[in-house]
Amino acid sequence: MKYFCLIMDGAAGWPLASYGGKTCLDLAQTPNLDALAREGTVGLVRTVPQGMEPSSACACMSLLGYDPRVYYKGRGSIEARSMELPVLEGEAVFRCNLVSVLDGRMDSYSCGYIGNDEAHELVRALNETLGDDAVSFHPGISYRHICKIRGHSETLSATCTPAHDIPGAVVAQYQPQGEGSAYLRDLMDRSQSVLADHPVNARRRARKEPPATMIWLFWGSGRIPEMPAFREAFGLRAAMTSGVDLLVGLAKMADMRVLRISGVTGDIENDYAAQIRGAMDAIESHDLVIAHVEAPDEAGHDGSVKDKVEAIERIDQDMVAPLRRRCADGVRLLVAPDHPTPIKVQTHVADPVPFLIWGAGIAPNGASRFTEQEAARTGRFVDEGYRLMADFTA
Repeated sequence: MKYFCLIMDGAAGWPLASYGGKTCLDLAQTPNLDALAREGTVGLVRTVPQGMEPSSACACMSLLGYDPRVYYKGRGSIEARSMELPVLEGEAVFRCNLVSVLDGRMDSYSCGYIGNDEAHELVRALNETLGDDAVSFHPGISYRHICKIRGHSETLSATCTPAHDIPGAVVAQYQPQGEGSAYLRDLMDRSQSVLADHPVNARRRARKEPPATMIWLFWGSGRIPEMPAFREAFGLRAAMTSGVDLLVGLAKMADMRVLRISGVTGDIENDYAAQIRGAMDAIESHDLVIAHVEAPDEAGHDGSVKDKVEAIERIDQDMVAPLRRRCADGVRLLVAPDHPTPIKVQTHVADPVPFLIWGAGIAPNGASRFTEQEAARTGRFVDEGYRLMADFTA
């Protein structure tokens, strides 16, 4: 038996009053997902354990079959693992977004999805000016980077707010607070003078693109516990494709092969067709392949119904359709968002998400579409999300 898992990051959501109470999954034209729903088993799964943060780190860890209550100790170190950046005792790593603040408000948590070349140039400037024995900056993908801090473990006690949680908000109200926050706020404040007149920002302003006005630090963590290898836990050789460091980090923690596929990104410009071609090629030499698509989540953070619906439709057309043709015999398919990213709040929530399992040995259970409402109607509910992988591969 072969297995394929498709994670539609943030695709679930809440009913939209201005669209007749429909969610983005309702609004999207998804003939392939709907056919799989009619032919397979559909239900709801709680991917974020009660009381834990509704992050992709917790939710995707659950979908991969690992209990976040055991293995999740902070996101920064997972992304550092993706970069092969070691985190030693006494060190802390924080997600370091390049953000655009206008008139004191969060104008863009992503600087308009700044490209790698310009972002890396800015990170080099931060290192040259702010970097020392205690602080270093490490380039990631687009606006997402890492700041490593040594000798200031108190920073891990600070209360930090993710930049994507506060679109349009006055940023002074959301900078790090509490014990250990002063050091982080000082770095964030000093970054503004480094970035203010940088040539990259001059070019971006000339193109009427959001400049990177400061760094935003959050998701801090120290060293994290090792997870058992996926092959050890499930007896399967696994591979993953994703355009974001978090999922690459989780794959490395689970000792999965990371697929490097040209055109795979962490935004709505993702090359869906190329991603699924590369993933389907990998199934020949692996027992299970996971394709993670970030685009619906980014559209949800931007509050764009249009982009989120389009991302879901592109997944259906460019990914699910070829998967459906390829996986006709001897392959089982799992499809699920990791968490909802409702348009109304533009951030993650911990609500259960719909899932479908289709393929060899799976009987239909009455769903007509792949939507939140249809998943709830079936009555199937997996309360501990990390158990879904074992059910899927049984």
